[in-house]
Amino acid sequence: MAFVQNLPFISIILSLFAGPLSSILSGKKAKWINLAVITIIGCMSAAVLGFVLQSGKPYVYMMGHFPAPWGNEIRVGLLEASMALFFCVVMFLCMLGGSRERSLEVEEPKENLYYVMVNLLLSSLLALIYTNDLFTAYVFVEINTISACGLIMIRQNGRTIEAATRYMIMSLLGSGLFLLGICFLYDVTGHLLMSNIKEQVTLLSESGTYHIPLLVSLGLMSIGLAIKSALYPFHAWLPDAYGYSTLSSAAILSSLVSKGYIFLLVKIFYRVIGFDVVRDSKVINVLFVFGIIGMIIGSIDAIKESNIRRMIAYSSIAQIGYIYMGFGLGTTAGVIASVFHIVSHAATKALLFVAASGLTDASGDSTDFFDLTGAGYRNKLAGVAFTVGSLSMVGFPMFAGFISKLLFAQAGVESSHKMLMTLVALAISTVLNAVYFMKTVIRIYTPEWKAGIEKKNFTKVTAMQQPAKSVALVCFILLNLVLGLGSEPIIRLFENGLKMFA
Repeated sequence: MAFVQNLPFISIILSLFAGPLSSILSGKKAKWINLAVITIIGCMSAAVLGFVLQSGKPYVYMMGHFPAPWGNEIRVGLLEASMALFFCVVMFLCMLGGSRERSLEVEEPKENLYYVMVNLLLSSLLALIYTNDLFTAYVFVEINTISACGLIMIRQNGRTIEAATRYMIMSLLGSGLFLLGICFLYDVTGHLLMSNIKEQVTLLSESGTYHIPLLVSLGLMSIGLAIKSALYPFHAWLPDAYGYSTLSSAAILSSLVSKGYIFLLVKIFYRVIGFDVVRDSKVINVLFVFGIIGMIIGSIDAIKESNIRRMIAYSSIAQIGYIYMGFGLGTTAGVIASVFHIVSHAATKALLFVAASGLTDASGDSTDFFDLTGAGYRNKLAGVAFTVGSLSMVGFPMFAGFISKLLFAQAGVESSHKMLMTLVALAISTVLNAVYFMKTVIRIYTPEWKAGIEKKNFTKVTAMQQPAKSVALVCFILLNLVLGLGSEPIIRLFENGLKMFA
């Protein structure tokens, strides 16, 4: 075995142990440890991706070198390695872009605890990406939940405590349903390793036995992960959690945490149940309907908001709906569109949160639209970055969001029974996206005197005054352009990765 094949396991362990280490360090040292760990793991993920690209096939890493079913396994392919690398890049930029806000909003004695949570969160995301064991996935789902809850609550005020409580209640409900699904599946198949479960599920499906228990298990796991990723109508916790937590927390939660659960669901569809069995079930029809409703309702709620951060949060509900609509199409093209949208939305939503923070910095720290009038002139880089993110969300060519919507439209055309509903939902959602995002762009580029507003003495913010945030914004803009202009090799990578997945 080549040494590079050990790196996924080392990545999980490194981030896992960085958490307890951060708890005994000062906030400043814990911050540098966190950034170093994310960077090292990102480099290791790139090496793993290069290795899998060169070998052209996935591999299984047995922890302790004990074979199944006694040992635990990590399975690495193109999709896993590319997603791990992407998650590290986005998390690093989120932490970089929100460094100023963390120093202001997190009490000094609790700074190191913040980095404990971030390290544990990274560890759980990597485990969800790599693990080949269903119960191990459940354990890290819970670690992910606790870490995310800590990231919300670290900013001590009434709204974040309420938001964290809501998040915990809904997440525990989702985790409970997910665990029940695992129990049913274990009872029927007698296995916890994903590949072994799939072998048994294939045999049971061919023989026609245990059809109802398999359907119930698939339904429970799908609904459990849908709750945790804020699919409509399980989204009530999301606006406060994203809208009132500190900047890094909001960016990480919106761009990565929900995507970790969705990626696990993709693994369940392909590696646990088998996509043919999933396609023949009625579960994907439920996901399709709720995905489309979420696309519309999330956008309508965003239009009604007058708080820029809550508007971006409601937008996430609509974008999660896109992903589940793609799954609901029941085609490989739909899944590829959803996987690409995981990446596209993660890069764009983090960009929007960081850019919105730059605009509020130039508006007396107010998140109200009224005070954001002309903010694009007071913080030029943040204004450009928010415009890029908005155009991407609307689906303007050149940016990542355009490729996502194009892939969804193509996948919809391939699905004869769901084509009309898909295309109509995409059209309505795109119009609604344009309403609230372009309304905000117009607002930040409308001079106060033209809007008939009394001029306020807001301070101008230059890129040099906030170097870390400026670097993060520029990198996010470039990432969005890379996904938009260089999408073909990325889509091909995902297609090959999905073939390896099965």
